[in-house]
Amino acid sequence: MREPHHPARAELELSFVLHALSDPARLEIVRRLADGDEPSCGTFDLGLSKATLSHHFRVLREAGVVRTRPEGRKRLLSLRIDDLEARFPGLLDAILAVKRRRAKSAA
Repeated sequence: MREPHHPARAELELSFVLHALSDPARLEIVRRLADGDEPSCGTFDLGLSKATLSHHFRVLREAGVVRTRPEGRKRLLSLRIDDLEARFPGLLDAILAVKRRRAKSAA
């Protein structure tokens, strides 16, 4: 399995990152990755088809939000926290804070 393309840190564009984070499913993927784990793509159970999940992973990867690393037959995902923080300081924290507040108010 070959390494997928990831934009370099300098190539990250705010409009692409915000678009990637605008979808609830992609935002949930990012929220789950925020703890620093590197789960495989197959462990995400969001009630979506595999094709739809693959689409969301691709959008996040192409925007530079996540890194996909092949390991054997699996693809492991990680959040590009350092790159996002370097390009857009505080953005990820602000978006995740809003997501946490909404989850608390819905409970």
